[in-house]
Amino acid sequence: MLSDNTSSTQDFYHRATLEYNGVFRHYVYPKKTGSGSGGTRRQGWSSSSFIPSNLCTSILESTGGGACGFNSLCRDDTEGPVCECPDGYSFIDKNDVLKGCKQNFVSQSCDRAFPETHLFDFQELENRDWPLSDYQHFQPVSEDWCKQSCLSDCFCSVVIFKNDDCWKKGIPLMNGRIDPTVGKKALIKIRIDSNNSRKHSNSIPNLARLGLLCSSAFLNLLLLIITCLLFFHIIHHRKAKLSMLYPGVQGNNLKSFTYMELKGATNGFKEELGRGAFATVFKGVLASEDGKHVAVKRLDTMVRENDLEFKAEVSAIGRTNHKNLVQLLGFCNEGQHRILVYEFMSNGSLASFLFGESRPSWYQRREIALGTARGILYLHEECSIQILHCDIKPQNILLDDSFNARIADFGVAKLLKIEQTRTTTRFRGTRGYVAPEWFKSLPVTAKADVYSFGILLLEIVCCRKNYEAKMEDEDQMILADWAYHCYEQNKLHQLFRNDDDEARDDIEEMKTYLMIAFWCIQEDASRRPTMRNVTQMLEGTVELSNPPNPSSLYVQCKGL
Repeated sequence: MLSDNTSSTQDFYHRATLEYNGVFRHYVYPKKTGSGSGGTRRQGWSSSSFIPSNLCTSILESTGGGACGFNSLCRDDTEGPVCECPDGYSFIDKNDVLKGCKQNFVSQSCDRAFPETHLFDFQELENRDWPLSDYQHFQPVSEDWCKQSCLSDCFCSVVIFKNDDCWKKGIPLMNGRIDPTVGKKALIKIRIDSNNSRKHSNSIPNLARLGLLCSSAFLNLLLLIITCLLFFHIIHHRKAKLSMLYPGVQGNNLKSFTYMELKGATNGFKEELGRGAFATVFKGVLASEDGKHVAVKRLDTMVRENDLEFKAEVSAIGRTNHKNLVQLLGFCNEGQHRILVYEFMSNGSLASFLFGESRPSWYQRREIALGTARGILYLHEECSIQILHCDIKPQNILLDDSFNARIADFGVAKLLKIEQTRTTTRFRGTRGYVAPEWFKSLPVTAKADVYSFGILLLEIVCCRKNYEAKMEDEDQMILADWAYHCYEQNKLHQLFRNDDDEARDDIEEMKTYLMIAFWCIQEDASRRPTMRNVTQMLEGTVELSNPPNPSSLYVQCKGL
């Protein structure tokens, strides 16, 4: 029997059930009213005891979401566990709360020029924790230091603080629980309501507002007069200035465009092709090039100290020449305008091709994977200056007329001199594709791009994103963990859609590609292959051994 308070089988009916959440519960039903000590007993089934006594703290998963799913909190109740979402989050499916929770706000930008730290604050909650979700641990530190560290880290979603210990945790959060025994304070980072910033706007008196408007009108008129006087002077010297902008890249056959040329080519920057953390890309037509279509990347509000980075990008891309790289045609550098002009890729990005309704064939996916690997190999080993891309992801792989992979967006690239092999630069990259060493203050090498390529290769093989919060089965939410599980259990068919007959017919080759991906995403950078090795593996020219389990960044226990 489960209960120490034994009830006589002479006076009670007994039954035990194994419930959907794994709780084994013992029920009793009095055979007659008044049975038992303590007076009259209600006629009906009642719970006598259950195992485990607290499901919320009993379940501790290294690769799953816990008792209530990812990003949720589990609170023990007399009738069983109750699932909740933290502030700023809501249930993925209100009809099935075990699927976990999702963010109701836009995540913090990882653009180092615009970190958005002022747009986020913390919600403090006692006795909450998400064990096994942390990726950094600091000791001893103050609570204010802990908060500030999280605010300056775009990957940090929650910090747990207790006795000068600070644990930083990232999405997806796992094993969430509310329990008095936790004894820790959870600080949940949420975006501040934009409406709060407008509350003060109505406090300006009408007379003051009128005075401000009049002053503004006068200043605008004065500014217009000064602008007109200087306009012709600026135009007169523009050509001479442009010819002196980049004397070091003239040999790269890059054309120097004026801002007005590119504004006309894009019809006033009208047709947007894509938007990144620090730039927007527009479609354009060059009248001077017989109507040639181009992609015009306009960098957002640039500050003067970033001018060197812009020049580095122009210089680096101008020296590259490979069939799997997007070609840079020219640039513009006038005043605060920083613009790059690339050849136009008619078939868009790999992301829209891979995750859209009409899925690419397995042959196309193989060619795209191999072309991408060759392009990264060129950047790492065949350039005059080694280039770390630092942001390999489907959105940065474009497709030309023949659906050949063309690597784009060197805006966050890190250039290394010939004698350098590693860098300790500040964090760069995109959530979900970055290597673990970025979070551990370790030197970053070309192996960081290998890791990102490994995640990308998994997405190419499986035709799905590396993290999907809306998956019905939470074990399938993190692609790397799910794919390795299927590989380990020899159930690779579960990775592919029912209509992907081609993939099922070529299951052995897809297994090979998955094994390559698992080698690429090894947590220890020294165990990852170089991009040359990866390319040879994809080409089938080197032997491939069985990969060990790649430990996911977000499922490591850091001493909790």
